[in-house]
Amino acid sequence: MKTRFISFLLLLAMGVSAFAQSSSYQPTEENLKARQEFQDNKFGIFLHWGLYAMLATGEWTMTNNNLDYKEYAKLAGGFYPSKFDADKWVEAIKASGAKYICFTTRHHEGFSMFDTQYSDYNVVKATPFKRDIVKELAAACAKHEIKLHFYYSHLDWVREDYPWGRTGRGTGRPNSKGDWKSYYQFMNNQLTELLTNYGPIGAIWFDGWWDQDQNKNFDWELPEQYALIHKLQPGCLIGNNHHQTPFAGEDIQIFERDLPGENLAGLSGQEISRLPLETCETMNGMWGYKITDQNYKSTKTLIHYLVKAAGKNANLLMNIGPQPDGELPAVAVQRLAEMGEWMKQYGETIYGTRSGAVAPHDWGVTTQKGNKLYVHILNLKDRALFLPLADKKVKKAVLFKDQSPVRFTKTKAGVVLEFADVPKDIDYVVELTID
Repeated sequence: MKTRFISFLLLLAMGVSAFAQSSSYQPTEENLKARQEFQDNKFGIFLHWGLYAMLATGEWTMTNNNLDYKEYAKLAGGFYPSKFDADKWVEAIKASGAKYICFTTRHHEGFSMFDTQYSDYNVVKATPFKRDIVKELAAACAKHEIKLHFYYSHLDWVREDYPWGRTGRGTGRPNSKGDWKSYYQFMNNQLTELLTNYGPIGAIWFDGWWDQDQNKNFDWELPEQYALIHKLQPGCLIGNNHHQTPFAGEDIQIFERDLPGENLAGLSGQEISRLPLETCETMNGMWGYKITDQNYKSTKTLIHYLVKAAGKNANLLMNIGPQPDGELPAVAVQRLAEMGEWMKQYGETIYGTRSGAVAPHDWGVTTQKGNKLYVHILNLKDRALFLPLADKKVKKAVLFKDQSPVRFTKTKAGVVLEFADVPKDIDYVVELTID
């Protein structure tokens, strides 16, 4: 009876013409407004947390070590993050200047970090902790006015109905073909729960499409799934970390470990679309908690990444892997606080901006808001900087931090900014008033 009822709800939500609707997807006014707010927010925090934290070897440890799925599931019996405090998490994240959180509701390991009625393999039913982590996080986000996004894995290394892809082949599941109809229904059931039981959700962040990239005939049935999400919450944005040019029905474009237009990590060679952009990056070297990885990026490096992302018209989604005891690593909290101090002073040059009139260069980037062009000088070896602004009239130039005047000279090709000394700040921001 339960299955019939949810099937009826799904059909009702999707509508009989779901495929046609998604193929010619027309975002609603609410969705377009959400896209703009997403771009204005510029900075979010990614949280990769699941059973893998207990092994402290990263989120891919199950497939990397060919751990048997039935043995791996026994980790749930010892999962008791006694120091987890959603308010404390959100307060630390808000202090960084981040405007949203993206949390892993279900990663590739198949464990649900929320109370779902469609699998007993979840944090409430399978662990002694017996608390709905997503519910507590949603409440804390609402309290502190932080947007909440949900990461959701398209693949699963535990469920027997998920057809084998190129990962998770050594976890002991008996049927390589799986049962796609069953698995697809399961995913949509869970997505319905996530978009029904936890208040307004800013985005669904999918991951795992690439697991079936060697099976050219595989159909993820994304149009129907996307239509379901947009029907349940029109303002909920959809992003998919498939490393492809965005598909119909998607609202944001994701770049993994690379800024748009770069492909240093080998995951972001796709063309840049006109959708809102987001780049995700780790604070240290891993997504999930890894006890041997203490190689945290410096505050300067993190600020530069945020600024460069904004200069390329993208948000930065910066990752932290919470510890098995439920706390955020102390070094991560310190980095959040230090970034927050910088954002208190310079947030105006990031929030609500778009990429500026001058394209990114080795010296830095520009962001723009109205008639204000912010020149972010990150790496300049000289006491002068040429800006190709031939078609713009610069009315005023000041140093953003204290509004002191900056000398500038107009040329036929643009403007030359002149400084008393070579800029040394983490980000030496010059504010230009332009026509």
